[in-house]
Amino acid sequence: MRKMLNVLYVTTPEAYLAKDGENLVVKVEDKEIFRTPIHYLEGIVTFGYTGGSPALLGLCAERGVSVTFLSEHGKFLASISGPVKGNVLLRRKQYRMADSPNDCTKLASRFIIGKIANCRTVLRRFISDHGEKYSVDRNERINKELARNIVRVSRASSMDEIRGIEGESARDYFSVFNDMVLSQREHFFMVERSRRPPMDNLNALLSFFYTLLANETRSALETVGLDPYVGFLHRDRPGRPGLALDLMEEFRPYMVDRLVLSLINRRQVTADHFVKKESGGVILKEKARKIVLEAWQTRKREEITHPFLNEKITVGLLPYAQALLLSRYLRGDMDDYPPFVWK
Repeated sequence: MRKMLNVLYVTTPEAYLAKDGENLVVKVEDKEIFRTPIHYLEGIVTFGYTGGSPALLGLCAERGVSVTFLSEHGKFLASISGPVKGNVLLRRKQYRMADSPNDCTKLASRFIIGKIANCRTVLRRFISDHGEKYSVDRNERINKELARNIVRVSRASSMDEIRGIEGESARDYFSVFNDMVLSQREHFFMVERSRRPPMDNLNALLSFFYTLLANETRSALETVGLDPYVGFLHRDRPGRPGLALDLMEEFRPYMVDRLVLSLINRRQVTADHFVKKESGGVILKEKARKIVLEAWQTRKREEITHPFLNEKITVGLLPYAQALLLSRYLRGDMDDYPPFVWK
């Protein structure tokens, strides 16, 4: 199993990335504020960057360290990586299967089954932990509906059918998401799921973490030799990492949604950590980004037993484990792709 190295998050908008020998140096106004050997890192994510030296970017590409540039508010701008990795035959197989409606339908159903199953587990955990104190009738009803949708997805015969069921499931799941917010309810609630831009504090927090998850899933796919931009569920669109968005569907409830609820209910994140722009969109302040990034890194270091591999891995390695299983399926080494399902 791949060793989980570190991802460096640079949250200071004025930071400049430079190279000094084999080290990454972060400077603000020509003053060094951070330094680390490049071999300690597997990725760098910067928010509102001033820039990076060509020498540093070249070193990162040479050593296989991805560099991702996000806007100050977390919007994806660009990424830089080294030479394409992996067996060209694997990518050719990926492209052929992506052109096959039957193969797309089969894989898309697996991704969505994993997503819906993990949404159900989020609801079940809430019902189990808080059912005696709070009304959970709506949660139980949606939980049963999601169970029926898993069966529907497994029997679906077209991509449009799968997308329709996924859309219904997402609406049902988020219709009771507010119920699982147990503190600061006046500040953390959603009328509906909004993305670009997020229109409330809760959506802003979810979208921020989903951006981080998409970046790490893209990196995992590149590591095993797959093209993150050619997916099976998400339609091709220039600049959109379709396969990364496909694969991360399984991880959204487990890696992000639970963490968001925990941060809010424990009051680690408060309304003061957000700002509403004139356009109506809501974004995280710089101080809040540091808090949630620390929580994200802590979450990734937690250990679980992978339900299919039956091996102990850190949560941060889940995208790599599933990317590896997906590549094995595409090569024909496995009869089916097993989505990650949290018990």
